Amino acid sequence: MASGIFNVAISGLNAAQTGVLTTSHNIANASTTGYSRQQIVQTTNTPQFTGAGFIGKGTNVETIQRVYNQFLTGQVLSAQTGAAQMDSYLAQIRQIDNLLADPNAGLSPALADFFKGVQEVAANPASLPARQAMLSASQSLVGRFQSIDQRLREIREGVNSQITSEITLINSYAKQIADVNQRIIVAQAAGSAQPANDLLDQRDQLIADLNKEIRVTTLEQADGTFSVFIGNGQPLVVGALNYSLQAVAAPDDPERTIVALRSPTGATINIPESLLTGGKLGGLIAFRAESLDPVQNGLGRIALTLAQNFNDQHQLGQDLTGLLGGNYFDISQAGPVAMANANNAVPAQSPTVTISNLGALTTSDYRLTYAGGNYTLTRLSDNVTQTYATLPQSVDGITIAAGTWTPVAGDSFLIQPTRNGAGNLALAISDGRNIAAAAPIRTSTALTNSGTATVSAGTVNAPPPPNGNLQQAVTITFNNDTPRTFNVSGTGSGDPTNVPYTAGADITYNGWTIKIAGAPAGGDVFTVATNSAGVSDNRNAQLLGALQTKSPMVGGTASYQSAYSQIVSQTGNKTREVEVTGKAQQTLADQAQIEVDKVSGVNLDEEAANLLRYQQAYQASAKLIEIAGRLFDEILAISR
Repeated sequence: MASGIFNVAISGLNAAQTGVLTTSHNIANASTTGYSRQQIVQTTNTPQFTGAGFIGKGTNVETIQRVYNQFLTGQVLSAQTGAAQMDSYLAQIRQIDNLLADPNAGLSPALADFFKGVQEVAANPASLPARQAMLSASQSLVGRFQSIDQRLREIREGVNSQITSEITLINSYAKQIADVNQRIIVAQAAGSAQPANDLLDQRDQLIADLNKEIRVTTLEQADGTFSVFIGNGQPLVVGALNYSLQAVAAPDDPERTIVALRSPTGATINIPESLLTGGKLGGLIAFRAESLDPVQNGLGRIALTLAQNFNDQHQLGQDLTGLLGGNYFDISQAGPVAMANANNAVPAQSPTVTISNLGALTTSDYRLTYAGGNYTLTRLSDNVTQTYATLPQSVDGITIAAGTWTPVAGDSFLIQPTRNGAGNLALAISDGRNIAAAAPIRTSTALTNSGTATVSAGTVNAPPPPNGNLQQAVTITFNNDTPRTFNVSGTGSGDPTNVPYTAGADITYNGWTIKIAGAPAGGDVFTVATNSAGVSDNRNAQLLGALQTKSPMVGGTASYQSAYSQIVSQTGNKTREVEVTGKAQQTLADQAQIEVDKVSGVNLDEEAANLLRYQQAYQASAKLIEIAGRLFDEILAISR
């Protein structure tokens, strides 16, 4: 009987002692990040059957469990990875937002100064200082395009560097999780499958930290380990085995760092960027694809469109030396590029890509693939695909031709129509006298004309005529017939005769167009000839200045300034969107963490009460041992 009392008392004493130790452990780790409150689970020992019924044999501590809710923890992880992604995205896009919106460093003031210089030449076409000022403003505009593009390239390099750093950190977390998995296997195998609570908390905290770098999913295995996956199921940790990520150059863009998964056997697989979401790494990748690429491409589109439009009009003019205008801007290195994938059959070969419609250009890059029977072109901004049986094909303002490329099934190319537009823009002239401010033709009326007809100043048709006859003298002589006709001489080949006359109608030869209005008399003569000594002529300069208010971009809906304003506005709106979304995600994370703390967090007041409760239970069990000892002594005394 005494032995039974002693056993019951000792079981209670041990249970109370375990409770005190567990409570003390909770109190000691109240401020430990990731710690989950622990509690003992007591059960009664198997009672002993007697004729008087079942007699209890005390208690035992079945296990020490951590108070943990997997559902609430999952909510915290989901919100935290979203908040980390938005924070990472916001830190990057703010750089672009500040750059573009800066009233001094942005493109707007440089554009305004450039066209101001053009207007000054239009007002003083014979002034060499005005021409030099226009060249200076032009160089400033080119420099502004280049400096903004260079800053964007620096941001791109920074993103590449941060991606590499993130991958190093992710690999470190993956290795630590795999190590903890191994320790959990050993610990739980040695403890009759009892949970290794502290190791489980340590692993959960590592997963939470990893989740802030990249969104992960977990799967619990039968042995108590967690397998960790990223993307759409790429393994990062499987039991005690960890895979590693690598930062590698994209096969079709050496300047773009992407993520590859390396297996323990050494094989590497590039992970599509669209699968890497959440966390700081996901924010970096999303920023580059959604904001950095479109902004740099958009800036290049403005540079290319402005330069080409200005060149086209400049070629229709005449400079101070009497020569036809040439290219004002040099865009020979600023046009579209097609970069071959390193895995192509012949990497050095690539298709030819040219701009066919400036107004239809987008801010997207494209990927062209050949499947052995057809060509597939994917617009990367929205993944819209088009399939063609042959090349050349024109889409979104660019024309793609095979050129010297001999297609092989599996070949692919990254096409960047406007990426280099701003960074590689340059001036093609350096002498102010070469600015084609004048029109290359001049019309005149013979002094002997007796009719009332007048002739317009004339315009040069675009593109400039290839035959070189633009400045050749052409004479229009009216005949005496009725209705009136005229003869043309000096067109260079087969001068037309007896051409019917319609007052105010276009008359076009040798690349120019004039209008003759009124009633010409027989024998009246009108001449179109070179604009010799036209140093004070500003007709082409006026047309160059008028480009400022035209809308040649975005399908004819935007001027250069409004196209730039759209980039600034879109960047500002995206910055605000990311900021608001990030705050919302952080609020969700904070609220979810509060709910987790309510369940798993250590409440010192509660632990103090538990400490008193276990102390009293300990004292009561000790008292029972004391009583059992006295009873035993009494029995011994009687037996004597």
